[in-house]
Amino acid sequence: MIDLHTHSTASDGTDSPARLVEVAALAGIATLALTDHDTTSGWAEAADAAARHGVGLVRGAEISAIAATRGWGTGVHLLAYLHDPAHPGLLAETERTRDDRESRARRMVDLLSEDYPITWADLLAQTQPGTTLGRPHIADALVAAGAVRDRDEAFATILRPGTRYYVGHYAPDAVAAVRAVRAAGGVPVLAHPGADARGRVVPDSMIEELADAGLAGLEVDHRDHTPDTRRRLRDLAESLDLLVTGSSDFHGAGKQNRIGENTTAPEVLDAIAEQGLLEVLR
Repeated sequence: MIDLHTHSTASDGTDSPARLVEVAALAGIATLALTDHDTTSGWAEAADAAARHGVGLVRGAEISAIAATRGWGTGVHLLAYLHDPAHPGLLAETERTRDDRESRARRMVDLLSEDYPITWADLLAQTQPGTTLGRPHIADALVAAGAVRDRDEAFATILRPGTRYYVGHYAPDAVAAVRAVRAAGGVPVLAHPGADARGRVVPDSMIEELADAGLAGLEVDHRDHTPDTRRRLRDLAESLDLLVTGSSDFHGAGKQNRIGENTTAPEVLDAIAEQGLLEVLR
């Protein structure tokens, strides 16, 4: 089994990179991609664990971006595989995003503290040093304070866009992000492009524009896609000559997603490996 979308405590997962690899090994995963939000800080630990457990490792990241769609921008996530983590252009964008995520989290905690018993220290208690901060950590602080049952409830109520507590954060233009990943030698795949239950998704015309900029594939098999959505995206990928991936989007205890619940075909992994600057660690 090949699972190309997972998260660790380097961003909003609940397992350390090493524990994540161990969980993957126990589940029978042959090759795993570590794709934390806007960071590669978990790569070294995951690589050491992958060697110990005999799991193949695709080093990657999930890049936050904004697609310029009619009326207002639409947030998208771009899975970047096998890129140079020190490439100046891409690194500058991810560092800017990470910095703005932190200031955004501070603003949201300030607003929430007016109505809920949480502080900045409570949020930090839910993270590890160097973690890419995000709403999931605020949700965890709300859970610890007894304000909600779990992350899902927090996202569906208090932290959803449109509430007085929600604050946006910087993200690069999606087309520019695709080009930056390619410039860094990486392979860009659009994560869960049809997950409309989460909010607005980009139209097919935007995916065509991303393909023209160098997009390599679509994450089609994902738990947030209905069977009809999967069929539509598969047809779109075929028409644009894009790779089709499947992944769990595993976050440990942070989401209900089970590792390996959706997987990628070996020949697709081979195509990604051929395009990427870095090798797949085996």
